[in-house]
Amino acid sequence: MTAAAHSAHLAQLNVATLLHPFDDPRVASFVEQLDPVNAAADSAPGFVWRLVEEGEADATGLRPAGEDVIVNLSVWETQEALWDFAYRSGHLEVMRRRREWFERHVEAHLVLWWVPAGHLPTVGEALDRLAELRAHGPSPRAFTFASSYSAAEAARHPGAALTARPDQPSGSTRPASAGDASVS
Repeated sequence: MTAAAHSAHLAQLNVATLLHPFDDPRVASFVEQLDPVNAAADSAPGFVWRLVEEGEADATGLRPAGEDVIVNLSVWETQEALWDFAYRSGHLEVMRRRREWFERHVEAHLVLWWVPAGHLPTVGEALDRLAELRAHGPSPRAFTFASSYSAAEAARHPGAALTARPDQPSGSTRPASAGDASVS
């Protein structure tokens, strides 16, 4: 389905706190999976965009949430497309092994929200949505798979309308290609 077929896309941010430095051999098996998993995401039905660091092939060097926290920010045509990639593809095997590389989160580490088709969210916007979810729980502005809202519900909710924050650095806004890698 094309972007024109949807007036809103689903943005997602997830954060993961590394157990060891990114270049530590104990994280190598995760790093080795970045290229194939991101190639799968890039070619997945419904994929729109993902954050990559300027001049790099991935976003693992960006640390806007702390020196030991990596971020994954992407946009999908639908919630179903993101779900299918996350839980019905090779990505699931990486998720099953996450405790080898990342700390267990005691607060929300994933947030979803609707954006107008064509909008590329900034890292600042994404971190604001995660903070909102952590502080106030799920709402049409910031939710999870388990407590989701449709784009129509979000559009009807006061204050759910997206406001771009041009003052927030976001890394590259170029679309990722199948050869790019990022945290998934």
